[in-house]
Amino acid sequence: MSLDTGMARYQRWLVLAVVSSALLLIVIDMTVLYTALPMLTEALSASASEKLWIINIYSLVCAGLLLGMGTLGDRLGHRTLFVWGLVVFGLASLAAAYSPTSTLLIGARAVLAIGAAMMMPATLSIIRLTFEDEREQAFAIGVWAAVASGGAALGPVVGGVLLEHFWWGSVFLINVPVVLLALLMTWRYVPASVVRSERKWDLVGSLQVMVCLIGFAYAIKEVGKREASLTAALAALLIGVLFAVLFVRRQRRSEHPLIDFAIFRNRTFSSAVAAAVIAAATLIGMELVFSQRLQLVLGLSPLEAALFILPLPLAAFVAGPLAGLALPRMGAKTVLSAGLLLSGIGMGLYLLVHDASTAVQMLTLTALGVGIGATFTAASSTIMGSVPAEQAGMAASIEEVCYEFGGAVGVALLGSVLSAVYTATMSVERFAVEATVKDSLDEALLAAKQLQPEQAQLLVEAAKTSFDGAFLVVMAVCSGLLLLGALMVRRMGVGRAV
Repeated sequence: MSLDTGMARYQRWLVLAVVSSALLLIVIDMTVLYTALPMLTEALSASASEKLWIINIYSLVCAGLLLGMGTLGDRLGHRTLFVWGLVVFGLASLAAAYSPTSTLLIGARAVLAIGAAMMMPATLSIIRLTFEDEREQAFAIGVWAAVASGGAALGPVVGGVLLEHFWWGSVFLINVPVVLLALLMTWRYVPASVVRSERKWDLVGSLQVMVCLIGFAYAIKEVGKREASLTAALAALLIGVLFAVLFVRRQRRSEHPLIDFAIFRNRTFSSAVAAAVIAAATLIGMELVFSQRLQLVLGLSPLEAALFILPLPLAAFVAGPLAGLALPRMGAKTVLSAGLLLSGIGMGLYLLVHDASTAVQMLTLTALGVGIGATFTAASSTIMGSVPAEQAGMAASIEEVCYEFGGAVGVALLGSVLSAVYTATMSVERFAVEATVKDSLDEALLAAKQLQPEQAQLLVEAAKTSFDGAFLVVMAVCSGLLLLGALMVRRMGVGRAV
């Protein structure tokens, strides 16, 4: 092997390391606030609705802009967009870390999402264009998918470790040194794109998608409130539908659409998209309620909660590359359906053993992590293998929209299910407290501090019981979605290999 060939091979894996580190930041920021929510809620006096928006605005804005950013990367070069995305992400992280109010934190999270949307399609596109060998590419995408799934699951762990020693803003501040290192490594090792597209950047189409997603999310959240406004929910839903229709019409009339809808006629591709959305929705939504239960109901510290969750991301990290190696032999349909099935079984088993020993609970979390990691890898490889190189940005955007959109749906839907069940089962008539304690467990715990010890204990016990019941409903919904997804993929998928 020549020296040049050796250096080229060495550089390929360095490129993978650089883009994976950036991806890790992006996906960790989807869930890193989960363990910080109790502390953040108290520090910023955030309401139940504001908490969900602080979490969800990131995924909604990111998902809305991803399609346009993928096309822009095809046109300007993926490294260029990746570098600017790092800059925006780093500056927004600083703003988020020192936000004095919930409103400003929501705004900073939105800007953070813009930086993430600029980087995320570039990460997968750079891998797609760097690794030309089919087996190396499958393994590299497996690493990417492992980082995507494991990173999202790792978010609460990172948050818990930081909060053991620092204030809640540290979960954002930690991004800055990683961004600076990634910038230096990118300039040194990541090559500029050779393949360029002449497709125009459709900013209007991207904004239409974003408004559509925010409209749907707002409608779901409004229905889940204690004093829901059906008028506001219906208006938000109609806005979402209107902008969805406008987006589809615009894309069908465009010479260079952000999404070529013809690609969805490929049933294997469509099944991969569906699997990615379901896996992301259940993982992100489950972690939101799971991390809160560990701290608010079981009384674990942020660090203890982080260690409790750790088997899930570790299993996903290991399963991703292994699934990438198995994919060419077993085929997309088999790996996708098996991954969803294992995830659904793991989620369902946890529902049954949620009060068992720690070791038993961790075994079910490990099964869930293996299934999620395999699903993400198979979905990513299938989607990216369906288009030519000049459309790598479009395919990467569709793939990543699946995860961001799925995460947004998971937080909005499962967070609203949690709130609705908690509100319906929480009785406060016997306590001299405000009705807001029916909004969330956080509100009940704060109200209990104003009561006499005996009444406070009764209120806390009632609130924890209601939250636990709502948690079990959410876990049952997640398990059902994953099992239905496995069945659907088995019936839809027709391709054997990527």
